[in-house]
Amino acid sequence: MALSAAWRRRAPGWLAALVVGSLPALAFPTVSWWWLGWVGLVPLLLLVRTAPTSWDGAVRAWWGLTGFVLTTQYWLTTSIGPLLIVMAAGLGALWLPWGWSAHRLLSGPSVTALLVLPSAWVAAEVVRSLPALGGPWAPLGMSQWNSPPTLASSALGGVWLTSFLVAAVNTAIAYAIVRRDVSGRLVALACATVCVAIGPVWYWLGPTPAGGGAVRIALVQTGDIKDADARQAASEALTATLAGQHVDLVVWGESSVGVDLSSHPDALARLSELSRRVGADLLVNVDAPAPGGGIHKSSVLVGSEGVSGSYRKTRLVPFGEYVPLRPLLGWITRHSKAAGEDRQRGTGPVVLRADGLAIGPLISYETTFSDLARREAVLGADLLAYQSATSSFQGSWAQPQLAAQPAVRAVEAGRPAVHAGLSGDTTVFDARGHLLVWRGSDFRGVVVVSVALQSRVTPYQRLGDWVPILAFVVLGGAIAVSRLRARDTLRG
Repeated sequence: MALSAAWRRRAPGWLAALVVGSLPALAFPTVSWWWLGWVGLVPLLLLVRTAPTSWDGAVRAWWGLTGFVLTTQYWLTTSIGPLLIVMAAGLGALWLPWGWSAHRLLSGPSVTALLVLPSAWVAAEVVRSLPALGGPWAPLGMSQWNSPPTLASSALGGVWLTSFLVAAVNTAIAYAIVRRDVSGRLVALACATVCVAIGPVWYWLGPTPAGGGAVRIALVQTGDIKDADARQAASEALTATLAGQHVDLVVWGESSVGVDLSSHPDALARLSELSRRVGADLLVNVDAPAPGGGIHKSSVLVGSEGVSGSYRKTRLVPFGEYVPLRPLLGWITRHSKAAGEDRQRGTGPVVLRADGLAIGPLISYETTFSDLARREAVLGADLLAYQSATSSFQGSWAQPQLAAQPAVRAVEAGRPAVHAGLSGDTTVFDARGHLLVWRGSDFRGVVVVSVALQSRVTPYQRLGDWVPILAFVVLGGAIAVSRLRARDTLRG
């Protein structure tokens, strides 16, 4: 009876957290209210702070982030069904330390909350971003994808720094609301102002991308065509319309070619002839069994003389392209659309060259990873080229969420980025994250865009993931101090 009463007392707080925790999802595509990212966490922080104990606050945070994951990735229901709830709850649990810290620090007089809570948030995002846990989908910094001035902070410390700044502003606003003294509120609002200003200051006063010339890129979007042969034929027919348009590169979507080109010379000859007619290399994408066994996803650059280079996908989608611990978890394939056979991995990023243009090819899910784009820039890529196929989630938020990712990667790496979606969405961004082209999932055809090959070496490219390291150091220090204080209290 007592347990039931405790549940009834706590349930309203949990359900409220589930609802308000979902609010920041509206800052992401499709809604894309980027400004909401800076204030959307405040209701959850206040709800956590009013919990009766720190552990109750942590559980409220857990429920809140479960709601956030459910909202941003609701489209996985068609693939994994009810397991989405389990996944969301598992990922939401990573924010338990953030909730526990929020309850303790927002209830006290110390301003350390303004440093510790954003660090705890970023630490949770970093762990959640491990490939085995699904990768970095919807980090808080990604909410700024359509606001180049505020997104500019990603050039300094990657999307992690943007997440830190957005979380810090939310924390400062919540702190200012709960503080009674004027001085505490002024300190919080001053910190919020500085955090908001960092991106725009770098955007307007930092070095601008340099370089000369531009390239004409054609991106082919065929739509959702199930049959592999028909899909390739549609891509070929659309590409043929580019003859005489003086394009420099044609990019197809993921899985646009359903046969291995090394073992199907007729298909390769057809593509080479198409390249000759159009007057440009084709960056196609092969999803087919290789002659030596195994299924690979590869970006293949085809010119008039045949294949001039290829890249094999390195980061695979858990359950979508392989099943982790298949001997133990293979039963999932009987109850979901999980991969019946594991795809094979590549060895890492490469740069492909088409008439002097250095291309950094990456595939679908790899769009979400900052380190891959950064490595392409280090290898000398002039252009980031992403290929995706999100037909399983046609018409859902998954497509614009993925298509917006190259904006962040462009800013982090200081390189323009193109994204060819097989069935949507297709996007192009310049090196500062400005949107040049967006074609939604209802588009069928070819879009040609002139892309300036301006670039810069960003601080993030030089320094790497310094923000996550700092976040874990701050969080570890905060935990150590808390334990020491608890021990001293017991001794006293």
